[in-house]
Amino acid sequence: MPSSSRTRPMTPPTVWSARGRHRGPAARDHLLTALTRHDVSGALDDFRERPGPDGSDATAFEARWRVTGQVVVRARLELEESSGDARTWTLVAEADAPWDPRWPSPAALFWADEDDASWAHDAATGLPLGTVNLLPTDDKAVRRLLRDAVRDGGSIHVLVHEAMTTDERGRTPLAAMLPPGLRHRVVEHRAVPSQLRVVNYALRDLGPELPRGGAVVLPGTPAPSGYDPDDFTVRTVFLDGTEPAELIHAVTRYAALPHTLPAGADATLTALREDWTLLTVEEELRRERELVRMYAEALDAMTKSRDLYREAAEEAHAALAAFRESADAVAALPPAPPADPAPNPLQQLTRTFDRLKASARVRKQAPAPEDTVERPRENADR
Repeated sequence: MPSSSRTRPMTPPTVWSARGRHRGPAARDHLLTALTRHDVSGALDDFRERPGPDGSDATAFEARWRVTGQVVVRARLELEESSGDARTWTLVAEADAPWDPRWPSPAALFWADEDDASWAHDAATGLPLGTVNLLPTDDKAVRRLLRDAVRDGGSIHVLVHEAMTTDERGRTPLAAMLPPGLRHRVVEHRAVPSQLRVVNYALRDLGPELPRGGAVVLPGTPAPSGYDPDDFTVRTVFLDGTEPAELIHAVTRYAALPHTLPAGADATLTALREDWTLLTVEEELRRERELVRMYAEALDAMTKSRDLYREAAEEAHAALAAFRESADAVAALPPAPPADPAPNPLQQLTRTFDRLKASARVRKQAPAPEDTVERPRENADR
């Protein structure tokens, strides 16, 4: 099962997000045309083009609409610079309630929801959304494609094996049968009958295994919490044009798992929440009142801080004055008599040696005993 050491924020339950690729020029013109059309039709409450830095072409668009008549949805789409004419887009929408996949797809409100749309391509693989994509015939290309499919969590990749060659009814896209909120998030891959072994060899490091004539929902990177390959594997899919209820249920359950935000979507969500400018009159009034409340709290905090500082300064001055008075009182006292110096052990030892040397000199100079003085005198009489 794929994993990544890079940790991205989790998708909040109120948020819908997707990443795609617009192929061809004039992505901005396509966005403005679709947004204007939906605004006129009443599908949108309002939209706004955000100017780029230094007056350059806009790279961000805001839109607001309502679902079920009362839930407000705010959305932001950002265009990334890319090589050539292709541009990657990131779309994040946040509602005032937990997101319901039965709500309209935000991508269909920013772009024109039509067949062969230039904007409806997967960001990781470049494959078109809402259609059946046959796997490449080259084995290495199959492995490379499946690695790219699980590398980015912006789309849900579904792999279906055709047990036998299907007719036109068997090539009915899965996206058309999904809830509206999932139609622009699912990429459908098809493996022809002879590719089963090649596909499972490519999937050996990813966790799931494709059953013959069945389907599997591939994990993203990192795999969502609670993903078990067996829970999202469908043993049999009848490709006869009928609705594959078990596969639709597996895709819906997978979409409901806790997912990380796609790469770059966390910055888009932050901008949506902190740099939102498409406000109604009521929201603008509420925002101004909130600013007034914040300023009042800040002013009150500054006033209290000033009062505390003034009290602390007064206490400090009083303490300094008391210290000065005590210092003056000490200076007015008469000087104390000098204390006897403490005896020096080295001087005492020196004095002891001096007394010993004096005693030795006295003993050396003392007169000899009497017997030693009179003995020569006796010898003289003889």
